[in-house]
Amino acid sequence: MISTHLTVFGATGNLSTKKLFPALFELEKQSLLSPKIKILGLASQELTNEEFALLLKTEICAKQENAKIIDKTLAVFMQRISYLSINFEEPASFQRLKDHHPSKNCSLYYLATPPKYFAIISHSLNRMGLITPNSKVVVEKPIGENYESSVLVNNALAEVFREKNIYRIDHYLGKETVQNLLALRFANHFIYSQWDRNCIDHVQITVGETVGLGGRWSYYDKIGQLRDMVQNHLMQLLCLVAMEPPASLHYSDIQSEKLKVIRALRKITNVEINNNIVIGQYDRGWINGSAVNGYLQEPDCSHDTSDTETYIAIKAYVDNWRWSGVPFYLRTGKRLSEKVTEISIQYKEMPHKIFKSKSNLVNTLKIRLQPNEGIEMSVASKRKGIADKIIIEPQTLNLNFDDFSDGTHIPDAYERLLFDAIHGDSALFVSREEVEASWLWCDQIIRSLDENHIKPKIYQSGTWGPATAELLIARDGRSWFA
Repeated sequence: MISTHLTVFGATGNLSTKKLFPALFELEKQSLLSPKIKILGLASQELTNEEFALLLKTEICAKQENAKIIDKTLAVFMQRISYLSINFEEPASFQRLKDHHPSKNCSLYYLATPPKYFAIISHSLNRMGLITPNSKVVVEKPIGENYESSVLVNNALAEVFREKNIYRIDHYLGKETVQNLLALRFANHFIYSQWDRNCIDHVQITVGETVGLGGRWSYYDKIGQLRDMVQNHLMQLLCLVAMEPPASLHYSDIQSEKLKVIRALRKITNVEINNNIVIGQYDRGWINGSAVNGYLQEPDCSHDTSDTETYIAIKAYVDNWRWSGVPFYLRTGKRLSEKVTEISIQYKEMPHKIFKSKSNLVNTLKIRLQPNEGIEMSVASKRKGIADKIIIEPQTLNLNFDDFSDGTHIPDAYERLLFDAIHGDSALFVSREEVEASWLWCDQIIRSLDENHIKPKIYQSGTWGPATAELLIARDGRSWFA
């Protein structure tokens, strides 16, 4: 059922103003919003409708190449929007919400708030009679900080909403390239037929960030990179690479296959932790020619020491028939050399070499999620000329989505996910079982790191992390692609 009322809790926060409302406006530009849909913004800040509209217009126009051209569309979009100041912890505020927005049919609630408000908001909506069997809710990560807390969050949501109406968002799944990964795997026989342990040597998944914490030090120091990135973003990318073909594109079929991958992940025990995990913490350094602070020199740092990791590299195995013995190398960190999200699939070498080559040539398929979305394949090709016998050299086949879009708008991840949530399609969202199974796997890593007293290695900002991360993969005779 298509939602006709969208209510955004936390409407003045960065997520809403910089991502959600600009994404909704892009849907408006493409005539993808139903004429009936109304949007209500809720936050604690006291603003009039006009003041809230001006806040949104400023953010939206900042992203447009020609603001004058979009004036008419923007006016139509703003007619959909109203604003209400509300205290999420006061029941009386929800009475004001009910009076302002009495219709409860076809409602979609987006909780762009800290997770601590998920239960409060859900139960307050229910007490006011604003929840029906068709009401839907979108929640952002983190869903808990470990398995036990994720169960509590999920239980609180389940007391109010049906599971099929809970949309746990991971914005990586809304990226065009991630969806193209499904098409690449399951719509091309020559790719699908070689997507297993017989042909693939190993898989690398890299999510590198050049930024630091941006004022989130007190929050992040309790979380770290494993909880912040691996449990959700990297786990979902791994699932899409490793999953079996779903029976259909229905959400239950896709989520079921992803869950099987998570449950097949080999546990990393105390005995194996040192050979399979590297954690690090950034120190002072240089990013794009500018000096940057180390983790403990960030302006809002409140401690002299910290064992929180800002970098983690993991060697993981999926113990099933397709992937037996194939290592998955995962790494993610802050203040790294580049901002990049990339999946690299390295194929095995040819069993018998008949051509000369000046380098060790292997086929590698790279799926780039950022900064420039696309797919590239390294292939062996004959060097031009007749002076020598056939000599092989590498060539790259590059599919850059910007180059082949024919002017078609490439949607932002939130555009896709908001469109799907409004239309009741949860195929690109994460199930409760996935969240909890992912936490179980990550929790045993956290316990092993703690029980073995493993501390993060210091690395200089602007590098690719601690040197021990190079050893993690070099011990297997391999190297990181970046």
